[in-house]
Amino acid sequence: MKLRNLIWKELWQRPTPLITSLAAVALGVTALVAIQSITVFSEEKIAGDMQSLGANVLVLPTSVSLQDYYAADMHGQTIPEEYVTQLALARMAGVENLAPKLCVAAEVDSIPVTLTGILPRSEFETKTAWQGMSFLANPVGTDRGCCKKPVTDTSGESDPTALATQRTVQDLGKDELILGSDIAAQLGAGVGDELPLFGENFHVLTVLPPTGTVDDSRLFAHLHSVQRLSDSGPVVNVIEIMACCEDAAGSLITDLTKELPNTRVVTIAQVVEAQIAVNGLMSRLSWVFFGILLLVAGASIASVMYANVAERRREIGTLMALGATPGYVTRMFLGKATILGVAGGGLGFVAGTILAMAIGPQLVGVSVLPLPYLCGVGIATATVIAVAASYLPARRAARLDPCLCFAEG
Repeated sequence: MKLRNLIWKELWQRPTPLITSLAAVALGVTALVAIQSITVFSEEKIAGDMQSLGANVLVLPTSVSLQDYYAADMHGQTIPEEYVTQLALARMAGVENLAPKLCVAAEVDSIPVTLTGILPRSEFETKTAWQGMSFLANPVGTDRGCCKKPVTDTSGESDPTALATQRTVQDLGKDELILGSDIAAQLGAGVGDELPLFGENFHVLTVLPPTGTVDDSRLFAHLHSVQRLSDSGPVVNVIEIMACCEDAAGSLITDLTKELPNTRVVTIAQVVEAQIAVNGLMSRLSWVFFGILLLVAGASIASVMYANVAERRREIGTLMALGATPGYVTRMFLGKATILGVAGGGLGFVAGTILAMAIGPQLVGVSVLPLPYLCGVGIATATVIAVAASYLPARRAARLDPCLCFAEG
């Protein structure tokens, strides 16, 4: 009889103890796959949020208690607009763009809206004191040494929808509006329409693509128009800074704090630090659970194999009397362990992926998809554990003396 036929016959004739071991292996792989899948997609969501947000440093009033990076300007506190000039003249390495903002409550046709004042890039370029600032006008192809690519790549900036991703718009008239996607749908407004604000009519310049942030529910107008209409004076709620990542994580924050001591400087890394820490903890715990469960599975497999050898002494003796070599007997047991590991790893991957897809949206608000590489990791590790746990029982079976086996019967 061929080796594989013997292995399958053994699996079918004694399924109960092997199912227990299979479940233990599958449980370990399930825990690993589920937690790792959620962690991976949670990290991708954070990276995507950072990319879509654009700005990665905020300058805020000192009294602000920041709860949500995406609504950092919705606090009602202000700082002088002259801080923007002060930062521009400081010529800090790493500052790619400055975006001062002022948010005020308004109404359009009795519908409450949030009007956000922004300063278009053309305003920076027309200020004599700011002309020649490195972060506004670098020679083409110049790299200040803080970024991985030149900061002069302004492709698409003339398109006002660049505000959604680059946090900047080239031109914005005193009576023009940019609408977020959600508020545009709510107002039923589109490009070219007129909307009344503070008793004046504004023309819709464009509608931003959906961003998944509070920008979707906002109206954007020229900063100075918002200041005039709201009688707030030359103030802003926040100054967004697009900074090179290397500098934002290094000395730039210290430099900004020294330059503007009466403000609070916050990085997006500080805001998402808790989520990143949770992701790291989840990742480490998944490997801990995986290791513990697989050790339990290995002990279970070893116990089952030892019991199997004791129960089948006469059968093993008969095989060896008929010419089966010790190597043949060893391969029979290890083959069974290999099937157990592959099946347990595969089942664990499927169960873990389904579990992650089910609880990912509720647990961390992310959609989870299958990660094929985890299938390979789960199957390979489960197989190694199963084979290692079966090696000593297999060697014990291979050393049985056929004569003694029959004598015991």
